[in-house]
Amino acid sequence: MATGFFWDERCFWHAGGTYAFTVPVGGLVQPQAAGGLPESPETKRRLKTLMEVTGLWSEVTPQTAPPASRDDLLRVHPEAFLDRFQAVSDAGGGELGLRTPFSQGGFEIAALSAGLATGALRSVLSGQTETAYALSRPPGHHCLPDWPNGFCLLANIAVAVESVLAEGLAGRVAVLDWDVHHGNGTEAIFYDRDDVLTVSLHQEHNYPLETGDADACGEGDGTGCNVNIPLPPGTGHDGYLAAFDRIAAPAIARFAPDVIVVACGYDAAAIDPLGRMLASVETFRALAQRTMQLAADTCGGRMACVHEGGYSELYVPFCGHAVIRALSDSAIEAPDPLADMIAARQPGPAQSRFIDGWIDELAAFHGT
Repeated sequence: MATGFFWDERCFWHAGGTYAFTVPVGGLVQPQAAGGLPESPETKRRLKTLMEVTGLWSEVTPQTAPPASRDDLLRVHPEAFLDRFQAVSDAGGGELGLRTPFSQGGFEIAALSAGLATGALRSVLSGQTETAYALSRPPGHHCLPDWPNGFCLLANIAVAVESVLAEGLAGRVAVLDWDVHHGNGTEAIFYDRDDVLTVSLHQEHNYPLETGDADACGEGDGTGCNVNIPLPPGTGHDGYLAAFDRIAAPAIARFAPDVIVVACGYDAAAIDPLGRMLASVETFRALAQRTMQLAADTCGGRMACVHEGGYSELYVPFCGHAVIRALSDSAIEAPDPLADMIAARQPGPAQSRFIDGWIDELAAFHGT
């Protein structure tokens, strides 16, 4: 099975302004001794490094892709926004939205990140690879057409989807977002469309606070083509797989897409600083395998993953390694260093019953 791995060193060079965690420095907020925003290059760089050390790197097809073209970007983002972003980037950087600082050259790196996502999706739809993974940075699923948001400067997946639709490589695309935060940007861009299904598995009211409720189902032609699956904090491994099996997978199968695109965030992991969901390496491996089977059943196995969130420098590499191992059908494993601890923290019987009931209600609402 050929798995394309799309990456570019320049994406690791994206740099933001001065933050302390998610709060701008100033007043009583002191600068941190090291780092700033949780979104840093290290989680992604360490994923690639772990693949090299284990040997998984030799079992994928490393590739790069050109930056998203102006035409590609204009299908999602207004010209005035792109012009302003370019001008601020050329002038040394700044911040246009919410928690989206960038330095000089930030526009070019963001366009490259969107280009990697586009390249991965094109490779799958053109038959160059059966599956693909884009190590995109900065991420994209929170970005609105004219409003960067939550570390996301351009809407990477939306740009990629619009590009392949315009080129006639696909007619129907399903986007499955398992980042711990609601994929509000992707949802907003396709909310009134019936050619793109958006499904978001996320922690309820984590980020953004005002989006992601189950009753946001699309509008107009897109009614029923947006499926939100908000889950309670502490859902854990079994709950995530139940939500996938009982809600996400049936919705995608019913939609019958030509390809599945995964917004592949790892911040539902148990030790992530921005989530409280108790997922593990095994959770992400199982989600990837289930999605691959779903793709095999619905769209000839065509599946592309685009890297989104995940902020534990220790743990993201192991989660990503498990997903890419599944995509490439590799026997090379990077054992979870926290498996026993995370297993011990999984929900007990009472909480499990509560989570099952929650998922039952969501499944009934979505008709799955």
